[in-house]
Amino acid sequence: MNEIVVAARFNGPAGSGNGGYTCGLVAAAYALPRAEVTLRRPPPLDTPLAVRDDGVYDGAHLVATAAEAPAADDTPRPDFPGYDAARAARERYAGLRHHPFPTCFSCGPAHLDGLGLAPGPVGEAHVATTWVPRADLADESGVVRREYVWAALDCPGAWALMQTDEAPIVLGRLAVEVTGTVRAGQPHVVTGWRARDREGRKHFAGTALYDAAGTPLAAGRATWVALQSGGAS
Repeated sequence: MNEIVVAARFNGPAGSGNGGYTCGLVAAAYALPRAEVTLRRPPPLDTPLAVRDDGVYDGAHLVATAAEAPAADDTPRPDFPGYDAARAARERYAGLRHHPFPTCFSCGPAHLDGLGLAPGPVGEAHVATTWVPRADLADESGVVRREYVWAALDCPGAWALMQTDEAPIVLGRLAVEVTGTVRAGQPHVVTGWRARDREGRKHFAGTALYDAAGTPLAAGRATWVALQSGGAS
């Protein structure tokens, strides 16, 4: 029986796995090149999770399911903001002032060994950040491993939503398609935006990863779930 483990380093909220990283591990376990992963409960850390035909389990508890992602929709994507604008946006990152999960592997300013993303506003419900992946995130050829690309395409969507919605949100579903090569040591830009209006507690975001010149390398579509009611839309 195949297993995956979300190591403690790769946390999102305290005590549970980073959603994007976990979804990337699940997608890899099912060998889906364009996958959509749904998280059914917070992924536990440092726990062997059984990969079965119908999902990933912690004992008897279903943690995640995976399927081939539906074809990309025609939801408009904001223009590439430019590398300099994304770098400047880092200084406006709201998470530097207040962060609901400050040790998040993807975007937590208190996580000293994380991705270090700092998605700040570049427009209404649109954020961007620069990212230079470290060598330890890559394989021997210098290509960043897929689970880290998934992690990078996670939190920028949440920060785009939280420009206008105040309630803390957690990742419920993420679909990712990688179309180019993400290399360690090279400058990149990651963006996030509100994809469409929310439906009750569900919020919808898009994310994209580019090289410094604006060539798209990967894209994500996410459903986020508010932990409590409230927030403006």
